[in-house]
Amino acid sequence: MPRLKNIDPTTDTGAGADLLNGPLKAKQINIFKGLAAHAPVLQAFMSWTGGSKGGALTAAEGEVVQLLAAEKMHCHYCLAAHSMIAKGTGLSEDDCFDIRRRHSDDPKTQALINFTAESLDTYGNVSDETLAAFMDAGFNTEAAIEVVAGISAMTFTSLYNHINDTVVDFPEVAAV
Repeated sequence: MPRLKNIDPTTDTGAGADLLNGPLKAKQINIFKGLAAHAPVLQAFMSWTGGSKGGALTAAEGEVVQLLAAEKMHCHYCLAAHSMIAKGTGLSEDDCFDIRRRHSDDPKTQALINFTAESLDTYGNVSDETLAAFMDAGFNTEAAIEVVAGISAMTFTSLYNHINDTVVDFPEVAAV
């Protein structure tokens, strides 16, 4: 049961309901229903997450970042949501579990995992070696910035979901 106010798009009115019945009509998921209680923050979040996907990372690579950050933040809601989204990018259920365990057989994906995991573990203080391996794997400055942006979005949603106790409305995933 959510601990904070949530907006019901079928009965509530106001800016939050307008967002849920407008640009989020096809995405009336529980996290958005909760964030809609503060429409300016939801609007800013939508802008931030949309703008932070600048194309330096593929959709699947972006989900690698999200899965690692959700695992680090122990956010069951985000793990369930991003496991489902990741599957839509071509990642398998096994891939998602391996990523959450910080492993990939693909060297480029492993470099992304290492960079993202070290960014999470050290609050961005990655070693020169990890950054060089990330760049040598074919990533660039824009990709590094997108990793940080992805982590920032996941930090916000995870903290919010913990405080709100957001009800998971996706198939839950097993612990790794």
